[in-house]
Amino acid sequence: MRVKNSIKNIITSFSSNLIVILLGLLSQAIFIKILGKEYLGINGLFNNIVSMLAIVELGIGSAIIYNLYKPVAENDHQKIKALMNFYKKCYNIISIIILLIGLSITPFLNFFATDVTVDVNLEFIYILFILDVFASYLLSYKRSIINANQKNFIVNIVHIGYLVILNLLQIAILILTKNYYLYLGIKIVLRLLENVVLSIIATKLYPYLNNNKEELDEVTKKDIFQKVRALFFHKIGGFLVLGTDNIIISKYLGIVTVGLYSNYNLIIDAVSKLFGQVINVLTPSVGNLLTENNKKKTFDVFKRVRFLNFWIATFSGISILVIINSFISVWVGKEFILPTFVLIILILNYFQKSMRSSYSVFKEAAGIYHEDRFVPIIESVLNIVSSIILLHYFDLAGVFMGTIISGLALWCYSYPKFVYKKLFDRNYKDYIKETLEYILVFILIAGITFSISYFINIENQVILLLLNILLSLLLPNLALIIIYRNNENFKYYLNLLKQFLRRKKV
Repeated sequence: MRVKNSIKNIITSFSSNLIVILLGLLSQAIFIKILGKEYLGINGLFNNIVSMLAIVELGIGSAIIYNLYKPVAENDHQKIKALMNFYKKCYNIISIIILLIGLSITPFLNFFATDVTVDVNLEFIYILFILDVFASYLLSYKRSIINANQKNFIVNIVHIGYLVILNLLQIAILILTKNYYLYLGIKIVLRLLENVVLSIIATKLYPYLNNNKEELDEVTKKDIFQKVRALFFHKIGGFLVLGTDNIIISKYLGIVTVGLYSNYNLIIDAVSKLFGQVINVLTPSVGNLLTENNKKKTFDVFKRVRFLNFWIATFSGISILVIINSFISVWVGKEFILPTFVLIILILNYFQKSMRSSYSVFKEAAGIYHEDRFVPIIESVLNIVSSIILLHYFDLAGVFMGTIISGLALWCYSYPKFVYKKLFDRNYKDYIKETLEYILVFILIAGITFSISYFINIENQVILLLLNILLSLLLPNLALIIIYRNNENFKYYLNLLKQFLRRKKV
């Protein structure tokens, strides 16, 4: 059942994200054509600013979902009800706090957006962004019970419906009215509708949650608050590392540069979500696995997950490296292309972020938050300081070089100590050897593939794009097959594929 749910979750997540990516690219192209670079920059900047409001959530959702795994596995309805009722109360408070804090930032917007020349009400636009974040928390707590029951595919199906309708309506609004305010306003309405639909589904699937007034015991509350205190540091660190790039770029390099980077960020983020979900949807299944307390079995599963994570990160990272510039030329025009050095740094950053997924899944499923609570703060300080220093020497590339450097706090300390050693009782030498192997293989295959693509010089950008797509599909995967053909993890997935194909034939 665990494997079946995981496969179902992966397929629905991958399919839904693929559809959403295609719609998102169409929507972005129309957005650029109708509204232009500055609006694109404003959009990227405000998305970054409001993302910091996620800090207010304090990781309560993650802490409660962790506590849900055991009662869900044991079918303990009373404990589940108590946790869900507590979750509801917390999120009601959080949504109000987010609204108030978000609105309090409004007078300081000009500090971040210093070179806006378009005639637009920045304060009103920002308030619409805040209302969208506020709406995202209303009634959203009920999706946690669906996820804890390893039925992420239901959430994915509803979410794709929301995104498809949203993108189509936003495209229609841009074409018919060219009104940026309506473009943002429709998102708030549909966000609320999505949460209402998921709430109704959760109530039908788990009717025992109706009229729920069950109170949570003090021992569980204490455990949740301990994890929340730790997760507070993770939330702050996560924002400062992953959510400040556009703010730094806008402040030091200008709002138009934010717009140029936004196109790359849209594609890289879309690919990251598309392939990242393959690993992330395993969290409930891993949480269920960890309740068995079998370290050998858990490490065997981890090795397979990490190998799959590496294959996906390598293939997708090299594909972005080879395809993205020719794609942007066809999609929105050559004037939106960034320098090659910036692209290489972006891909290195993408790879190191993508490779975190397998560690994060096990770390989150095991509820390891308190032990490394100060690591995100160290990571965030490293990120901001090194990004600001390096941008003076390497311009835009320096911002992302700082992010790569800050990631060393996780790779050199947190993952080996709190995942590799704590969960699996493995030694640090094995961790270093295995991690370096994956990095070197990625750099080798990326270097060869990019070098070949670099010497393919064709004026027709559509043909160039098609050739680059073909190259990125064939060469990285063929190289990985040759290198890992005798690897036990590769043989495991090959066997799974054979079983799947046999069933299809029957």
